Formats: sequence, structure tokens, C-alpha cells
Amino acid sequence: MEKQNNKKSFTLPTAYSILLLITILIAIATQFLPDVKPATLSDIVMSPINGLKDAIDISLYVLLMGGFLGVVNKTGALDAGIGSIVKKLNGKELLLIPILMIVFSLGGTSYGMSEETLAFYALITATMMAAGFDSLTAVATILLGAGTGVLGSTVNPFLISTSIDSLKTSGIVVNQAVVIGIGVALWLSSLFISMFFVVRYAKKVKNNKASSILSNREYEEAEKMFMDNKEDTLEFTPRRRLVLWLFGLSFVVMIFGVIPWERFGIEIFKNTDILTGSPLGSWWFSELAVWFTIMAIIIGIVYGLKEKEIVSGILEGASEMVGVALIIGISRGVSVIMSNTGLDAYVLNHASQTLSGMSPILFTNMAFLIYIALAFLIPSTSGLASLSIPIFGPLAKSLGFSPEIVISILSAGSGLVNLITPTSGVIMGGLTIAKVEYSTWVKFVTKIAVCIFVSSAIILSVGMMFLK
Repeated sequence: MEKQNNKKSFTLPTAYSILLLITILIAIATQFLPDVKPATLSDIVMSPINGLKDAIDISLYVLLMGGFLGVVNKTGALDAGIGSIVKKLNGKELLLIPILMIVFSLGGTSYGMSEETLAFYALITATMMAAGFDSLTAVATILLGAGTGVLGSTVNPFLISTSIDSLKTSGIVVNQAVVIGIGVALWLSSLFISMFFVVRYAKKVKNNKASSILSNREYEEAEKMFMDNKEDTLEFTPRRRLVLWLFGLSFVVMIFGVIPWERFGIEIFKNTDILTGSPLGSWWFSELAVWFTIMAIIIGIVYGLKEKEIVSGILEGASEMVGVALIIGISRGVSVIMSNTGLDAYVLNHASQTLSGMSPILFTNMAFLIYIALAFLIPSTSGLASLSIPIFGPLAKSLGFSPEIVISILSAGSGLVNLITPTSGVIMGGLTIAKVEYSTWVKFVTKIAVCIFVSSAIILSVGMMFLK
């Protein structure tokens, strides 16, 4: 697939430099703000290391997930399976995009699927490129699919349950049906907006490779990574088919492992702790890392790989994910500096004071903007909920406004920012895997983010007026 595009465009530095620059700017800001501990040179220098310490579980998960993919790639099952899928979808490849986006969004709205998506970038990028699209299409499908689901969280325990529990400590009882209803409206509106833009872009690329907004270098790197030596479709043998079934089973168990079943009153998985010591529903990155390592070994044995081939597959796959793991750690370092200096609390307190005495519509939209700013500084939805809801919820209640809407504003604000912010390890990690530069992603997603912002602001304002 050749792409002729000689357009010159401004190129941002690498993701590492962008994140380090943000860290320095935040450290500089702490020097001039009252009631904030000034960041020292050592804080700046140590922030990547402290971030890696804080994110060691997800970094190890990413490395071992890479090892899992490395073993699967040695079997040729993915290449053969992708070839089979593309052949069956001949002329209907565009269907892949809405189907996958809906699936990812269901994960986002139900349990906050985010970091888990990193496992899918290599596979879906290879599939999209084989279907005639580009690597940006794959990134948009995953990131906007899961991201719009999180933006419109309905029962996401890391955002909704955390927020409701935080309000309970303040003596405020929340009508969760209202939160779910507004969440559905935010979820579906942002999902349909995203699908429209992604499908339209993918169709242009399929018809004319020069329509891709990827630079020639990005396109060539993606082709080298995902398309080299794949001109001849591998035979989809029964053994490779079995490997793909095991591959799919690995992700099904992953999803069952991270959904907090007991929060939903489901207790059938209580006695499933035999493998990792933790039952399904309470797994997190440490358990997931172990699970995928076990499945890598099982898949290698089933396919007939020798012990040295399995080990080399794990090491080769992990080596390809080192950059992703480092980016996740460096991005987490930004949050560590904010927490250690008290900058997060400073911003939060001043933001709440700004909202006092406003009309319902003005309160809603100002709170939305404030949450967008806060989410840039605190990308973790559960962390932002724990910090902010005990302040913003009672404030809304005292002004006669719906605390349920505040939860939805948090969901929309943080969800929107986490589609684009460079402080998100998921964004920077996913882009790195797919060989897409951050500047290219910003160019693509900006128009979509603006449309989602407008639709979300309307939904939240209408909700506030009816619930006031």
C-alpha cells in the first residue's frame, strides 16, 4: 500500500519530551502559587522514576502483555486469522469500525475500560491496515470507542460508585437511576459523533491512501511494523484456529476478572481465587500480568513451540513494549508532582469557590469547564472523583442544584479530556504501539472533541434545568 503525501506539517517532539515539558511547566507554576509547596529540582528529576514506581503494576502488565502477543505472533495465528476475517469481509470492511467501537464503549460505560485497551492496539492496527485503512483508524476505533463509553459512564464503579460513595460520606443520597439516564445520553451522543467521523475518515483512506493524515514516516513505520512479510496469507490451520480460540478466551477472562461483580450484587465468582489468590472481579494489573503470562505458555505448548521459542517470544514481545511502559510511568509522574506539592488541592479549592452563587446553566457549564481543566491535571477518573466530589457535590446541594448532575459533569469532563490529553498513559502508550505521533492524533481528534463538548454541554444543561 503506497501513500503519496508530500505535505509538510509541524511535528511535535516525542511523547517523552512532551511529558517532561509538562512536568517542568507544572513545577514552575508551583513556584508562584500561595499555599502550594514549591517543586524542587529533585522533584522534577525524580518524577519519571516516582511515576514508574506508582505505575509499576500497569507497566509490568504492559510488558508481559507484549510477551503474550510475542508468543501468539510466533504461531502465525493472528496473521492467518486477520487474513481470514478480511477475506470474509471483502467489500464490507467498514463494518469493523462501528462494531468494534460499540464493543469498546460497552466496556467503557460499564467498568471504565481504559488501560486494558492497550492489549488490543497491535491486533486491531494490523487488522485495520490489512483491511485497507491506516493505523490512525485503529487508534480512533479503540480510543474513541472506549473513551466515549467512559465519558458516558453508567455503572462504571471507578467513577460512578466512587462518586456516590463520596457523597454518602457527606450525607447526600444519590438517585442512581438519574445518573444512569444522563450517562446513557452522554454515552450514545458522543459514540455516534465519533463513529460518524471515524467511518468517514476510514472510507476516504480506503478509497485513496493519500487522504491519510499520517505523515509518510508514520505510514512507513506502521507498514513496517504491521504489514511487512504479510503479503502471503498464512494458512488458517486447525492448530492456529485453536490458538485464536485460546487468544480470545484470554481476553474474555481478563474482562471477567476486572468487572467488580460484587458491587453489582453478583457473587458467583467469590470462590475463583485458586489461580492468583484473588477472585474474578477483584483482579487488577498484577493478576492480569500473571494471567497473560500463563496463557502465553499454554498457547506456546498447544502450538508445539519449544521451550526456548516460548521464552524468546515472551522476551521479544516484551521488548517491543518497553517504550509504552516508560511513557506510562513518565505520564504518572505528572500526577505525583501535583499530589506532592498540593497543587491538585489548590486548584480544586479555588475552582469550587468560583462556582458559588451561579445560575443553574452557568453553574453547569462552568463546572464542566473546570472539570476539563482538573482532568488534564488528574487523568485518573477514580482519583478525580475521590478528590472533587466531596467538595463539588455538597456545594451543588447547598445551591439547590442536583448532585447527580455533578457526577455526570465529572464523567463528561474527565472523559472528554482523556480522549486527547498527553498526560494519559493510555493515549500516549496506544499511539506509540500504533506508530502514530501525538500531533497527528490531536489534528484528527480536535474537531470530534469540539462536537462532543457541545453535545455534552447541551445534555448536562437540559438535565440540570429539569432536575433543579
